[in-house]
Amino acid sequence: MKKLIAGLIGVVVLAGIFVLALPTILHKAGLHPEYHGPKVALPAKRALVITTSHDVLAAPGETEGPATGVVASELTHPYYVFLDGGMQVDVASIKGGQIPIAPDSLSRMSATPETERFLQDSIFQAKVEKSIKIDAIDFSQYDIIFLAGGWGAAYDFGYSPVLPQKISDAYYADSKPVIGGVCHGVLGLINAKDLDGHLLIAGRRMTGVSDKQIKELKIEITPQHPETELRKAGALYESQTAFRDMFATHVVVDDEKRFVTGQNQNSGLETAHKMMQVVAEQGQ
Repeated sequence: MKKLIAGLIGVVVLAGIFVLALPTILHKAGLHPEYHGPKVALPAKRALVITTSHDVLAAPGETEGPATGVVASELTHPYYVFLDGGMQVDVASIKGGQIPIAPDSLSRMSATPETERFLQDSIFQAKVEKSIKIDAIDFSQYDIIFLAGGWGAAYDFGYSPVLPQKISDAYYADSKPVIGGVCHGVLGLINAKDLDGHLLIAGRRMTGVSDKQIKELKIEITPQHPETELRKAGALYESQTAFRDMFATHVVVDDEKRFVTGQNQNSGLETAHKMMQVVAEQGQ
């Protein structure tokens, strides 16, 4: 009996150690990698981070399901990259007001230093609680337009009549803002059109969350999937893969250097930094 009890205690201790170490293990495996590339400062420049307003993970037409929204890191990573680079950063959403944040993305397993910083940042929290409705914004007044992802974006980014028109207007504006985003955020690009009425992203190299990652996570009930929709829109889709795609990452700058897209939740830091680099190059 004593040996059995000792064995059970040992199992419990090992399980506790594993749980404590799990965030580090996931990080080492590729979840939310650090960014070690070149950085630039853009004082007096402006960035706009746009998120979903949808908060329920359910099949199309249904209204009940787990809470969802924007993935915390896909909001906080670009925000702090831009802010720390000297930029003025505004936060907007499809409907304006309170932005829903996917609860699991705030968990201990998914938390990042930027997420922890957000939870202590009253200014940023106020921007999230009272986000600007995209209808009220002139996108051409910004140097960077970043579309944050998360499952919620699968329900409203690709269906908004306002977002693609704003993206198109910004693309042709004299200010030539750099446009992009990560994961499901790229769905905000699929309906933007050029001056001839053709889809703006057709023929451009782009990425977004892969169909493989969506299948692996078993969240296929959402109405749109980025890889599928980008391909439908004529974009030249590319991605990286891993034993599980949630540990992969990939960032693409299109040949014209107007669009910068990131594959998934791991790509936010690099995507934001590369957008700033492109803006800096434009000003040289």
